[in-house]
Amino acid sequence: MDTFDIIAWLLLITALFSYINHRFLHFPTSIGLMAISLLFSLGVLAVGKLGWLPHIEDSAKAIMVGIDFNQLILHGILGALLFAGALHINLNDLAEQKWTIALLATAGILISTVLVGGMIYGVTQWLSIDVPFMYCLTFGALISPTDPIAVLSILKSAHAPKSLETKIAGESLFNDGIAVVLFAVLLGIATGEHEPTVGSIGLLFLKEAVGGALFGLATGYGAYLLIKSVDNYQVEVLITLALVSAGYAFAEALHLSAPIAAVVSGLLIGNHGRNFAMSEKTIEHIDMFWELIDEILNAILFVLLGLEVLVLTFEMPHFIAGVIAIPVVLLARLVGVSVPIYIRKFQRDFSHHVIRILTWGGLRGGISVALALALPPSPERDVLLMMTYVVVVFSVMVQGLTIGKLVERSIQRG
Repeated sequence: MDTFDIIAWLLLITALFSYINHRFLHFPTSIGLMAISLLFSLGVLAVGKLGWLPHIEDSAKAIMVGIDFNQLILHGILGALLFAGALHINLNDLAEQKWTIALLATAGILISTVLVGGMIYGVTQWLSIDVPFMYCLTFGALISPTDPIAVLSILKSAHAPKSLETKIAGESLFNDGIAVVLFAVLLGIATGEHEPTVGSIGLLFLKEAVGGALFGLATGYGAYLLIKSVDNYQVEVLITLALVSAGYAFAEALHLSAPIAAVVSGLLIGNHGRNFAMSEKTIEHIDMFWELIDEILNAILFVLLGLEVLVLTFEMPHFIAGVIAIPVVLLARLVGVSVPIYIRKFQRDFSHHVIRILTWGGLRGGISVALALALPPSPERDVLLMMTYVVVVFSVMVQGLTIGKLVERSIQRG
């Protein structure tokens, strides 16, 4: 099946599932799409195993195998999603929370990675699953970044404080980039590609993260100058699209953090560009364009997450490890959130429920699955992929459906 056929089928499935969710289920879009596609996948597997439609399972798997999930997410739609998210973040709101967000996106990720890695190593040893410690740390890095997509709309409907929305959105935008760099470093050590020295790791991390931020600032400013010199919304929308696609590709070619570059350029265009380079008509069209792109890509992403179960290798010990990984990841998230918040409490007050909401609202999504699929073929890959998938499904389906009530109860209690 060629690329056009895969895209056509994927768009058809996404449109149908979106209609079913909107017409009958009324779930938040991302949660509803993942639930429907997961049930659809399980139904396809059941029908195939029962022999009612013997070729349907093979056909469905052929479509999924033809999709390079890692390439699609990490080297495709992630840049657009991050840019679209950053485009609507107010720098003044972000500046008020900058140190909290910075600590959550750096120290929080590092703490979570180490805690998850250590505990999962103990779990796999207890279950007699042979997974080296460095691969367990790599799992900690890929499962630590949070995904704001499924939770921000719920927070808005629950009338969550603006400061809480900014913390979750800001942390998620930056921790994606940090986690991708950390994952690449740890995977390189696990496979013997990188020297496991503090100096080499620090230099690589600095080059990718800081270099990505500077590259995003430079490309974003270049796009800003182009937008400022014209007054034609079609051209200006096209410039932002080129900024995302070409900027992401060039950052990757230079071995810089493309996700961080996308976030920084999005913040610059969404604030400086919006205030000094765009007319009201251009702002309206750019906002509408990127909101639509964001909705379409997110819909496709969560459908793919549900369909990915078709190509998973199921083994009971791996599934048990995944179930145990759920409380492990939540505990690590709790500690990774609590430490930065308590550090910041010396300088500013936080509502008593902020740690609880940040912990339960730290949903895992497509980036974790994409990173797991980026692991090289090995026995460890099957284990880590199954654990990742179990944690992501629980995160989206259980945490995503209950975070709204948690926020409402917390606000009512003050």
